[in-house]
Amino acid sequence: MSAYLAFSRSAFHAQLAYRNEVWANIFGKLVQVVARVAIWLAVYAGAGATVVDGVSLQQMVTYALLGGAVMGATRPERVIGEIGRSLKTGDIAVWLLKPLFYPLYLFANECGSFSYRLATQVIPTVAFTALVYGMLAPASLFHGLMFAVFWALSFVLIFLMSALSGLIAFWLMTSFSLDWILGALLHLFSGLLVPFWFSPEPLATIARHLPFAWVVYYPNAVYLGRLSVADTWLHLGLGLGWAGLFLLGVLWLWRQASRRITVQGG
Repeated sequence: MSAYLAFSRSAFHAQLAYRNEVWANIFGKLVQVVARVAIWLAVYAGAGATVVDGVSLQQMVTYALLGGAVMGATRPERVIGEIGRSLKTGDIAVWLLKPLFYPLYLFANECGSFSYRLATQVIPTVAFTALVYGMLAPASLFHGLMFAVFWALSFVLIFLMSALSGLIAFWLMTSFSLDWILGALLHLFSGLLVPFWFSPEPLATIARHLPFAWVVYYPNAVYLGRLSVADTWLHLGLGLGWAGLFLLGVLWLWRQASRRITVQGG
């Protein structure tokens, strides 16, 4: 386990080597979050009301800020790109000779990068925009604590989705477009752009039951108190179920991919 912790620390320190990139990323995240907030300010101004369908403007501003925080610290394309590069260069075969589990290495590496982005991009961005636009506190202590749990689950789900998508490259022999497909699905079905309580039916009902909903929508809904205590526990269990299914998928695909490398490499 110490080896994986070392990989995580190495990934964190590697990101620090590009200090100018930190400022560029902070500026980019600020633009994205401000744009999302501006959209909802315009929507509510056009409606001529501060409450639409039982959702206040301040709740939507908070939702936009939290959505930027949840997705801002994750980079699905990084995991997929790492697998694609290893496959293209042939380095992936070396992992079969090491006393390490490649998917777990990917997870440790992403944990280090996640910590870096959280500390240098997400927290400063959310803090600044919250001071400018205002941000609601969690609906209760319970909802605040459960938001942290759902956020951790969101990170695990995104990683597993990314790893699963990346491992498909062993059969396609390229990771090209895999990150784009996953990114499109996340933006459409995670609730990042439009929360499901504003989405038309039956799209909203379908999206609520897809695993992407646990990436943005459910963490934010918990934070804002849109879910009762019983519903919060229920959806946490469902989210853990999705994570378990994706984990089994990653383990199965990696076993098949390992056999494929062994057969082709001799």
